[in-house]
Amino acid sequence: MAGHAPDPLHDVQDHDRFWVFFEELFGGVRWELPSFPIPGTEYRFQITKFMLLELIAAALLLLIFVPLARRIRAGGLPRGRFWNLFEGLLLFVRDDICRPNLDGGGHHHVHDPGQDAGHSQGRAFDARVPGAEDHPHDHAHEHSHGTSAEHPGDAYLPFLWTLFLFVLSCNLLGLIPFMGSPTASIWMTGGLALVSFVMFHAAAIAKVGVVNYFVGLWPKIDVPYVGWLFSLMIYVIELFGTVIKSGVLAVRLFANMFGGHMVLANILLFIYVVGNAAGMGLLWGGVTLASVAGVVALSLLELFVGLLQAYVFTFLTALFMGMALNPEH
Repeated sequence: MAGHAPDPLHDVQDHDRFWVFFEELFGGVRWELPSFPIPGTEYRFQITKFMLLELIAAALLLLIFVPLARRIRAGGLPRGRFWNLFEGLLLFVRDDICRPNLDGGGHHHVHDPGQDAGHSQGRAFDARVPGAEDHPHDHAHEHSHGTSAEHPGDAYLPFLWTLFLFVLSCNLLGLIPFMGSPTASIWMTGGLALVSFVMFHAAAIAKVGVVNYFVGLWPKIDVPYVGWLFSLMIYVIELFGTVIKSGVLAVRLFANMFGGHMVLANILLFIYVVGNAAGMGLLWGGVTLASVAGVVALSLLELFVGLLQAYVFTFLTALFMGMALNPEH
């Protein structure tokens, strides 16, 4: 086991190679990812490990939720633990993230858990389906949750669904051996935060128009002579505040995922360090067992953190969108 000790930071970051375990220990087990020339320039477009993982996350979402959507649209109920779990995630985003933040506080429903007893947790989509008259419980559920007219925030529900599920998938990929979490890159989380930043403004602009939106941000301060100056200062601060909010979203997600994987990599590194210093003896065996047990325990914590950070990122995005859509609330 003698040799140069691997760098945990190197193995957590994004690269143009895909390898198994530590690259320094198993340098021969790796795959070079392709790059393509950019026409008219001397630069090349490099496919990276995190790009590949993002595509894998997107493909998994398509494979899971497109069939689920078709089944629900056709009037069928999810069967089995996994299908109900997936629909439960959609209902969670709708009822606990989207509607409370984007409906403007004007409409709230009281959900009776007894209405869902004996069948699925409910429709994740409010669209009427053929043959609905043959399923009386569908009418009760639709009445319980309200229609799309009563929940204007549902117009942005597909965006929030996609955001939550994509962030969650990218977070959880890091718990699979040989994989990694794309959200451990500030560039990736920065891209997600940029999308959220656009939606902060685009949702309100689509509702009231460009001019009315930016005029509405101007605070009216009735102070002789200097009122306009205070208004201008607050106006600039408000606009700059949306940039800060997006930056906080990016840094929060990146720091949590990057820090967690760094801790896991360092714990596994103890096995190499002790084996390199003391050989494969009793001490090395004890450290190996302790390291593996620690990684398993922390991986369970990382599972919770991955779920929590996907929720926080989506919730704050919905909250900031709701503040722009419904400034009166």
